[in-house]
Amino acid sequence: MFKKFTKEDIHSRSNIKSSVQRGLKNNFVSQFEDVEPVIDHIVPKKSQVVVIKCEDKIQLYSVDNEVVMFQHFDDLVPALKTVHKYPDHFPRVQVDRGAIKFVLSGANIMCPGLTSKGGSLPQENLDKDSIVTIYAEGKENALAVGKLLMSTDDIKSKNKGIGIELLHYLGDGLWHYSE
Repeated sequence: MFKKFTKEDIHSRSNIKSSVQRGLKNNFVSQFEDVEPVIDHIVPKKSQVVVIKCEDKIQLYSVDNEVVMFQHFDDLVPALKTVHKYPDHFPRVQVDRGAIKFVLSGANIMCPGLTSKGGSLPQENLDKDSIVTIYAEGKENALAVGKLLMSTDDIKSKNKGIGIELLHYLGDGLWHYSE
């Protein structure tokens, strides 16, 4: 999604009102329940949130000149830098070592990369279209953020095809974006 993202992809930027900011925080918490204890650190109460409207109906939400989350249609997605600051608050999956170079070049994640010996999926089932953070075998920080194209139970049972659509990864245009 952000493979070739540059400042030319930005259409407009504007400050959002505190009432809209509260709604944004509530939506983010409803999507990621574990984030509730730290939401006021991610988006502090007295901070000014800037919405940056981009190509393809993407909206970036920036606090103190750092993108903390983005929205694509109805999905609110944490930026990778936010995931690195608060790693225990988002659903996570793990790919095996062989998938690392493909993930870092922007490829979607295939089911076998998640079900092989080095990969892992959460014990509880995550539904199709859930947003997940993607870690790699032997690595401490998240590599990417993606959207499940099938439930984790289906990934385990089918073990074929694309399991996760990559939305944002280390080294893409959003990772390098600064205001």
